[in-house]
Formats: sequence, structure tokens, C-alpha cells
Amino acid sequence: MSDLAPFFIYAAAVLAIVGVMLGLSFVLGQSAAGKYTGTPFESGIVSVGSAQFRSSVHFYLPAILFIIFDLEVVFLFAWAVGVRETGWVGFVEITVFIGILLAALFYLWRVGALDWRTDIQRRGLRELRGSGGVVNRKEFEL
Repeated sequence: MSDLAPFFIYAAAVLAIVGVMLGLSFVLGQSAAGKYTGTPFESGIVSVGSAQFRSSVHFYLPAILFIIFDLEVVFLFAWAVGVRETGWVGFVEITVFIGILLAALFYLWRVGALDWRTDIQRRGLRELRGSGGVVNRKEFEL
């Protein structure tokens, strides 16, 4: 139980700080609501229409993949903290881990999961490129 004492002290401190912040914002905050308090506006302009719109999954896929690969940095950081304790076995394990990550990244790149372009944009880009991958400047500057 004495091993968990710092954790409980930290948790109590966090809860106390959150409670104090919420209490102070309630006591010191503005209580009078104005005539246009609930009216949404953007840069002083009253909004028109809905803020909800449909977006293609092509915009979300790179973001999700970034988050997944970004979370892998946590494992790399944990290894870096304990690199002396893990020795050569840990080095081999992290090398395999990084190899798997690079293979997954290469696979995602090859299947086009990291490309934001739509099919129409890809077709247009192929039409602009001439032989040898050189962009046809006359058509590009339309």
C-alpha cells in the first residue's frame, strides 16, 4: 500500500486543482446573459446555414494513420528510457519493431492510403505528365 501512496497523493492533487478551477470559474464568471449570448457568429458575422457537412473518408484516413504511427512513438520512447536495462535483446526487439513499422508504412504508401487526391485529381495529374514524368507547363498554367 505504501508503494501506491504517491499515486493517491497525485490523484488527490489533480482532483483538488480541478475542483478549485471549476469553483473559481463558477464564482468569478459572468452570470448575466446578454440578448445575443446564444447566437452563433464567426468573426462578427452571423452564421448562415448548417455547420455540418459531409466529407470524404479520404481526408480522415491519413489522419487516422498518423495517429496510429504517432502512438508507436510511445513505445520507442519507453524503449529509449530503458535502453541500458534491455541490452542487446532489447536492441534486437526494437529493431524488429521499427522494421515492422517501416514495412507497414511502405505498404500503406504503395497502396495509396497516404494520398489525399481523389480519382479525378489523379487522372488529371496523369494527363498533365508527359513522357519521363515531366509536367506539361502549357496545360498546367491554364
